[in-house]
Amino acid sequence: MNRFDIRTVASAFVALLFFVASHAGAVAQETFPSEKLEIVSTSGKTHAFTVEVASSDGQRQQGLMFRKSMGDDRGMLFDFKEDRDVMMWMKNTFIPLDMLFISKAGKITHIHPDAVPHSEDIISSNGQVRYVLELNGGAAKKLGLAVGDAVKAAQIK
Repeated sequence: MNRFDIRTVASAFVALLFFVASHAGAVAQETFPSEKLEIVSTSGKTHAFTVEVASSDGQRQQGLMFRKSMGDDRGMLFDFKEDRDVMMWMKNTFIPLDMLFISKAGKITHIHPDAVPHSEDIISSNGQVRYVLELNGGAAKKLGLAVGDAVKAAQIK
């Protein structure tokens, strides 16, 4: 009888450990409004995206964490509400990303291409910016995006 009880308790314990381990990395999921965004190159070419907007502390902290994919015409726009030096990282981010750092006036000031998934290396804006746009890794190069290009969206005033 004691043998049965020990197996039952051991099984329950293993099940509990599995449950806890599988939910250990879970984060309360934020919801993000979306909007249209355009990047206009200095040559006049326009690239259209639909972006999710991260403007609250919780949204900015979550960002694209735990996402397994993102459409080619999708992205995430981080609004920091004021000009400041911005530091980003890729912890718990599963897809490579290009980070476009954008001034209050809507001009790209710095591009960090192909940020490495799960990296905890700090990625700096290299100066004060108000926004960061994350696109799929390689998108900036593929589309010919460059410092000085204009970013237009309802969020960018």
